[in-house]
Amino acid sequence: RDDDATVRKILTELGDTWAVVGLSTNRSRAAYGVAEVLQRHGKRVVPVHPKAEPVHGEQGYASLADIPFDVDVVDVFVNSELAGAVADEAVAQGAKAGWFQLGVVDDEAYERTRAAGLDMVMDRCPAIEIPRLG
Repeated sequence: RDDDATVRKILTELGDTWAVVGLSTNRSRAAYGVAEVLQRHGKRVVPVHPKAEPVHGEQGYASLADIPFDVDVVDVFVNSELAGAVADEAVAQGAKAGWFQLGVVDDEAYERTRAAGLDMVMDRCPAIEIPRLG
């Protein structure tokens, strides 16, 4: 379902401001390393986590709704059960794309997000896709 063209479009065309939902200062979590990779590739990473702590030099926010500027891509690192609500919030906030990380799967949320006009990738990791697609 998610083709390479959609992955490439999200990574290269839709904008460089990525909200990373589930990103905290916990270095052992996947979100921490993936956010570093995104930054190295020119993305502005906006941490979204209940603690709202700054991560990688960027101010954190407790929710997508709290971010006072436009976000292009919402990268979701929460459990699959919670991902649908985040996807709906991404649509409500006017994001251009949603990205569910490896292991984050919600087919209904995927379809809703696509139906709302967003590009959407599910069960993939940008830190893997960036080098793969070159």
